Amino acid sequence: MGKFDGLLLASDFDDTLYGMDLRIPERNLEALRYFTGEGGYFAVSTGRAHRTFAPYAHLVPMNAPAVLSNGAAIYDFQADRMLEQTQLPESAPRDLAAVMAEFPSLSLEVYHGEDIYVCHPNYITFSHLKKVNCDYTECEVAGMPTPWVKALFHQEREVLLQAQAWLLGQWGDRYEAIFSNPRYLELTAKGSNKGGGVARVAELLGVAPEHIYCVGDNQNDIPMLELSAIPFAPANCAQEVKDWGARILCHCNDGVIGAIVELLDGLY
Repeated sequence: MGKFDGLLLASDFDDTLYGMDLRIPERNLEALRYFTGEGGYFAVSTGRAHRTFAPYAHLVPMNAPAVLSNGAAIYDFQADRMLEQTQLPESAPRDLAAVMAEFPSLSLEVYHGEDIYVCHPNYITFSHLKKVNCDYTECEVAGMPTPWVKALFHQEREVLLQAQAWLLGQWGDRYEAIFSNPRYLELTAKGSNKGGGVARVAELLGVAPEHIYCVGDNQNDIPMLELSAIPFAPANCAQEVKDWGARILCHCNDGVIGAIVELLDGLY
């Protein structure tokens, strides 16, 4: 029996587990080896799709299924298979094209299986695609094959806030529309978010709700922080996360996962 038997720790990837310096701090890796060695479950819960997270999965000592695409997918990297996945509604091409017509400066990025399609890319889109190091096809919305697992709008935050409000005012019953970065507005099917994804992973593993711990840095992490026995965030987190009331720890570059495991070590 390990001291962390029956615990699930779920972490956002970018700017939480994975530092802004584009590495996983050794403090995090050492802490996770200890945590999982003592029976704890560790899962990544990320906005990245399978295509954009898979190249990094081998760097992470995960022993639980990962939540991908902001909760739209659950993937078991140990078994190398998709466990569950949701899709945007059939109306998505029409709906999202209407958003782009209303806000012409938006760029759209969508995920169809393992393929990425972009419409009207801007400098934010190009920066994002360079970061995830993936190829893509540029075309109009009408030329993008469906179904889509998730979509992203790229633009400065002020424009995205207006687009978010307009979209949810039109079709709030169809979509989750949430920020994963000040310049990324991510869309998944209604009900598909990190909170639901982490809850489902806990259910699959038999982890009780009171033994779920989560950490994340942005608005899209709040649904899973709401599940957490103690909601954690790195010092570099978005103001929305601070205002929401997460427990702020060290900067992601300094090993926030290590800080959490040290706290859990004292609790258990």
